[in-house]
Amino acid sequence: MSMADALPHEIRGVMLPVTGGRVLVPNTTMAEVITFAHPSPVAGAPSWLLGRLAWRGWGLPVLAFSALAGTAADESTENARVAILKALSGHARLPYFGVLTQGFPRLTLIAEDMLLPDGNAGALPTGVREQVRVHDEPAWIPDLAAVENRIVEALDVAA
Repeated sequence: MSMADALPHEIRGVMLPVTGGRVLVPNTTMAEVITFAHPSPVAGAPSWLLGRLAWRGWGLPVLAFSALAGTAADESTENARVAILKALSGHARLPYFGVLTQGFPRLTLIAEDMLLPDGNAGALPTGVREQVRVHDEPAWIPDLAAVENRIVEALDVAA
């Protein structure tokens, strides 16, 4: 079943601008958007895991989505923001994580007929569940559970 089959008539989504694309997440996963500050590095972590930021008492892991997906070697941190997402997988040590964004995330209202499949489903980047077009803009719907598992694995290896 595709995400389009499971959608109610309209949902609120948030477009996160990342290097080389946009990531579409449900509005309900967004906790906050903060100005990027250089995170504390995590020794031994993959290059897409930029480090940890202190946020509300948590060591918030921050990732560069395009680097994780393999669609960009790295992402610029100049004038960047961090979209803080609620983790959905229930890992005790990962209630939230941050995604580096190039500019401000944008709220968008999505009706079923506005969310169209885009591209070859056999060639999806890492961490991407589906490539779609929203309001005629290409976007990635992330596989948030897989992304969260990759973060947890990276933190475990680095620990």
